[in-house]
Amino acid sequence: MYSSKLGRLVLGVSCLKPTRVRSGPLRPGLRTGFSWTSVCQQRSLWLRRSVLMDNNQPALPCLTSARSVSHTTVDPNEVRRFQSLASKWWDEQGEFAALHAMNDLRVPFIRDNLLNVHRGRPTAKPLAGLKILDVGCGGGLLTEPLGRLGASVLGIDPVEDSIGTAQLHSSHDPDLCHRVNYRACSLEELTSERPEGAEAEEVVGQFDAVVASEVVEHLADLETFAHCCSLVIKPGGSLFITTLNKTNLSWLLGIVVAENVLRIVPQGTHDWEKFISPEELERLLESNGFSVQSVKGMLYNPVTGDWSWTDSTAINYALHAVKLRDELFLHQAEEDSPHTQDSTTHS
Repeated sequence: MYSSKLGRLVLGVSCLKPTRVRSGPLRPGLRTGFSWTSVCQQRSLWLRRSVLMDNNQPALPCLTSARSVSHTTVDPNEVRRFQSLASKWWDEQGEFAALHAMNDLRVPFIRDNLLNVHRGRPTAKPLAGLKILDVGCGGGLLTEPLGRLGASVLGIDPVEDSIGTAQLHSSHDPDLCHRVNYRACSLEELTSERPEGAEAEEVVGQFDAVVASEVVEHLADLETFAHCCSLVIKPGGSLFITTLNKTNLSWLLGIVVAENVLRIVPQGTHDWEKFISPEELERLLESNGFSVQSVKGMLYNPVTGDWSWTDSTAINYALHAVKLRDELFLHQAEEDSPHTQDSTTHS
């Protein structure tokens, strides 16, 4: 019964074609087969009820952002949640089935965009010679296929048991022993490390690309994440992110349906207040020296277990950004500064 209902809902969603790929929340007037007013009311009621049940506190009159400037990307609640799932990463029919299936989209997305930036790569191992950092790698579901494409990949995750699972799994593939490494640490811990006697400049700009797939919606501080990414990526290097948009539709399908109806994702995996729109993410990255190159919508069909690209970014999306070289970033910052704009206006 749930599958048939969701199948009709997914079919209706897939027919939505906003005029811009980088879309924000869907307009109330779009015909989606259900009442957006009802959805909004139910979402507010559901979240307020959760606050009452979990904290025994009165419901707030309005929802405020769950993000805070903490100067750490690690959320202890998220660490505890993924600690309990650390042994299940490689169960392709289990809690992470959707992430296994996502490789059909995200691996080619990363490969093809890197080939556009780094031309003339050998075809057998197209990413050979490139250093990639996989942030929040979990059990290595994305780290391993990037290593098989020839890249030298470092996977990091604050959950030590997940890193143990990743190391054990990769140890069975001789092709990965010299290409894939793992460390149990956070992104800010990695960027703060400096070998004895090394200058600060020697420990920054180490990677040709950073990947954060299905990670940013679990972080405590996105500003710290963006700043650290700008430190470890070489000028001209790439940042790849896949995450969920902050829309009513992402709440309905990503939390209510996926976690509480179909149970294809463990309950409590996502916090809608941590979701971020492509526009907000782009502004954050640009303020940290990146230029967003592309944003593509992604759609998961739980009936077939497949992912596909879509014109709408209302639920999931993939983003590719490139770190500007210092002189370009300074030039862009000058153009965007209020002083420069005022001067232009008065000239």
